[in-house]
Amino acid sequence: MKKIIAILSLAMMTNISAQTLKNVAYKDGSQKLNALVTDNTNQKRPAVLILPAWKGIDNEAKQAALDLQKEGYIALIADIYGEGNIPKTNEEASKIATSYKTDYKAYQHRINLALEALIKQNADPKKIAVIGYCFGGTGALEVARAGFPVEGVVSIHGGLAKDKSRPNSMIKTKVLVENPADDKSVTKDDYDNLIKEMNEGKADWQIITYANSGHTFTNPESPDYNEIMAKRAWKHTLMFLAEILK
Repeated sequence: MKKIIAILSLAMMTNISAQTLKNVAYKDGSQKLNALVTDNTNQKRPAVLILPAWKGIDNEAKQAALDLQKEGYIALIADIYGEGNIPKTNEEASKIATSYKTDYKAYQHRINLALEALIKQNADPKKIAVIGYCFGGTGALEVARAGFPVEGVVSIHGGLAKDKSRPNSMIKTKVLVENPADDKSVTKDDYDNLIKEMNEGKADWQIITYANSGHTFTNPESPDYNEIMAKRAWKHTLMFLAEILK
């Protein structure tokens, strides 16, 4: 019996260690961008682009990619800022993330480059979704606003606001917003305006609000982490992805 347990344990460890993320370099002009992709790109599969939070590629995004691989998806974590521009402090992160939120077309452009890089990794171009955390959640909504050819987007504790000077337009992709109830960065106006935008765009949309949850409630490294709600949010994400990609 001990030998059987030892063999099973070794098999589990081998499986985990075999699952890795590979570097993928691509460019925006002269700016080098460094993404990470799952190692299951040997054949064409449904795929998910992950837009990370405001400090760039982090552990939460990496774990999401590995978990998505287990579900049969290719997952690529985008590099929005580019080599040499990754913020080290919250102040630096706030400054560069705000610049992309303000210049939303530049943000959309960097996301589109990441989508192109994902397709080159054997992603099925007809079965792609985008999920994003925090700043990346804002990016997921920008994908929908830009009309990129993806099946759906998931904004996870993302910023919901859009400059009021921007007109609402048709939203063709399906939208899931996972919103923490106690997120102080999202105002009632932001929330109401997003609903108005989705309705005027005739979108297939859903907002799920998670009780007793602060801004970064899905991140185990955050003081806002709510384990129960984080697990529910991930199940909701997987259910949404299965509906639109499988």
